Amino acid sequence: MGQSHPPFRFTGTRRLVGGVRRWFTVAAGALALTGGLIAGSPPASAAGLTQVTGFGTNPGNLSMYTYAPDALPADAPLVVALHGCTQSASDYFAHSGWPKFADAYGFALVFPQTSSANNANSCFNWFDPGDSARGQGEALSIRQMVDKAVSLYGSDAGRVHITGLSAGGAMTANMLAAYPDVFAGGAIGSGLPARCASGVSAAYACMYSPPDKSPAQWGNLVRSAAPAGTTSWPRVAIWQGTADTTVKPANATELRDQWTNVWGIGQTPSRTESLSGGTTLSVYDDASGRPAVEVYSVAGMGHGLAVEPGDGTEQCGSTGTYYLDTVCSSYHTARFWGLDDDPGTGALPSPTGLTVTGTTDSTASLSWKAVDGAASYNVYRGGAKVGTTASTSYTDTGLATGTTYRYTAAAVDLAGATGGVSSAVAATTTGFTPTCHTAGNYDHTVAGRAYQSGGHTYAEGSGQAMGLWNAFTRHTLKQTAPSYYVVDDSGCSA
Repeated sequence: MGQSHPPFRFTGTRRLVGGVRRWFTVAAGALALTGGLIAGSPPASAAGLTQVTGFGTNPGNLSMYTYAPDALPADAPLVVALHGCTQSASDYFAHSGWPKFADAYGFALVFPQTSSANNANSCFNWFDPGDSARGQGEALSIRQMVDKAVSLYGSDAGRVHITGLSAGGAMTANMLAAYPDVFAGGAIGSGLPARCASGVSAAYACMYSPPDKSPAQWGNLVRSAAPAGTTSWPRVAIWQGTADTTVKPANATELRDQWTNVWGIGQTPSRTESLSGGTTLSVYDDASGRPAVEVYSVAGMGHGLAVEPGDGTEQCGSTGTYYLDTVCSSYHTARFWGLDDDPGTGALPSPTGLTVTGTTDSTASLSWKAVDGAASYNVYRGGAKVGTTASTSYTDTGLATGTTYRYTAAAVDLAGATGGVSSAVAATTTGFTPTCHTAGNYDHTVAGRAYQSGGHTYAEGSGQAMGLWNAFTRHTLKQTAPSYYVVDDSGCSA
């Protein structure tokens, strides 16, 4: 699970920008993630990765590495993945799990890499406006890498996504704000709100105690960073461990406030789900009912990227320092972005009219319109095939109560070739399994089980008073319905 963070120490470095030499200090421990390669000395190429040069003016002095599966189809998606401090492109490639899903779902990967020439600890300079604003420094270099990769691989420019860990996560938030016209979606791992800091001292404040801005104030920071008149925004996933002492969990709350406000939706989740690894998923739907913002809170996880080694459909990655064995974040992020909707190899079109016709505590029933030439249909739950049927309806069984599942379907022809995959639908089983949660008031609010107002804490849903908003006042909350908690300190049972 979580590991203790190394002590902070300060070092100096120099950087030449636009012909002006300036000094700045960075913290060796600030968002530091020990990789396994010596910072600033990466190999020219790494197993599975290809270094690409000549991708633009590269004002941020970054290196570009890519990975693409064999026989990558035209108009496939593209994912940009940003490493953390002291890490490298090859380190992130080896541990994050993204190559597994690039192979499985068919998309290309870009791994930008910084070095000690830019930052003493090989961090992306997310806290420097000269490197994180549109058209400047590292941000522009990453934008140029996208253009190069789209040209190299024939990628769909409308399905470009970006993700990152820690300093890479903070830079991801800034890239989403600066380039909403480039990125269809993003995933911020153990990161910070866009434009939270404009210097090193402010970066520390954001990491340990982010400003308690209103959702509108956070949203305005994004809107002011984006091109004037922007009305279409990326869909954003937020990953955070509840035991993170390097980037405090309150950052996930502020990120949620920022991006839900940008989307013009409220801060109360449309629904919640329990995932593996002690992960709680809170989903915030847009006006059409499609997820716009998702928050993944991993109970007990420290600072790092959530991975889950193994060969299962929902498993990925390998453990290492700050690669933590909890849940496969890359799998769930890929699903959120819709990268698992493989168009298939057959000629049959995607089924239309996929509908949830009914649910019980343990089943979900589906139906769809017939496809001419179909011999059967495959049904997928969360991207994994759960059944095959000759009819245009299917009932999935053995499901958990009060849980939301995502389904797609595809037609199969007489030769066994699978056609296009349908649009997804969500089915939520009935019933609810109560759960008990004992923690300090601060942790309850970070996890969404409570909220604070005027320095006091109140249970989400019931509004019961819980005392001062701090980490020392502890209560047991019993969840009796989605987003509804009651104080139950007398021996909660569930």
